[in-house]
Amino acid sequence: MYQVIGGVKSRALRVLWTLEEIGLDYEHVSAPPRSDAVINFNPAGKTPVLVSGGVPITDSVAIMTYLADKHGALTFPAGTIERARQDSLTQFIVDEFDQLLWTAARHSFVLPEDKRVPEIKDSLKWEFERSQKALIPRMAEDGPFLMGDTMTIADILLAHCGGWAVAAKFPIVEPQFRDFVTMMRERPAFQRAMAA
Repeated sequence: MYQVIGGVKSRALRVLWTLEEIGLDYEHVSAPPRSDAVINFNPAGKTPVLVSGGVPITDSVAIMTYLADKHGALTFPAGTIERARQDSLTQFIVDEFDQLLWTAARHSFVLPEDKRVPEIKDSLKWEFERSQKALIPRMAEDGPFLMGDTMTIADILLAHCGGWAVAAKFPIVEPQFRDFVTMMRERPAFQRAMAA
């Protein structure tokens, strides 16, 4: 059984959601960053941490990729064109959505107060809108998922960023993106992950 360390109001939600979609058993330890429960497995104090066979794995995207590859679910096989497209979308989402939201969070409550630059959030919101416009042509026309009929970890990652954006008051200006996030968050596995 896997152990997931981190709260559902963090990137740990992505890992919990991935586990729920695949249908795997896990234990959830809802611990905040920099707590002893986290530092015992990740000296940096960051969440999430997945413990697999006694070995800690950090970084939500690395964990999702590990789970998908190990269980042959939510991913295309390595070495295929489809996997290259999936990985490209995943990296795009990390670069163009996750990083903007994380930078905003850092300047809202993560960094020491004297290191925060609240004014940066205006430019981050502008970039977030621009990133949505770049995303739309990359979404499969025959949906419902980013790559068509097959759901991948990129879908979970993007939907998580969409929910994070709403909570952080980042504007979702593209209707197709908004509809995608709504559809993904209605999935039973997402609901179970939120209740974990």
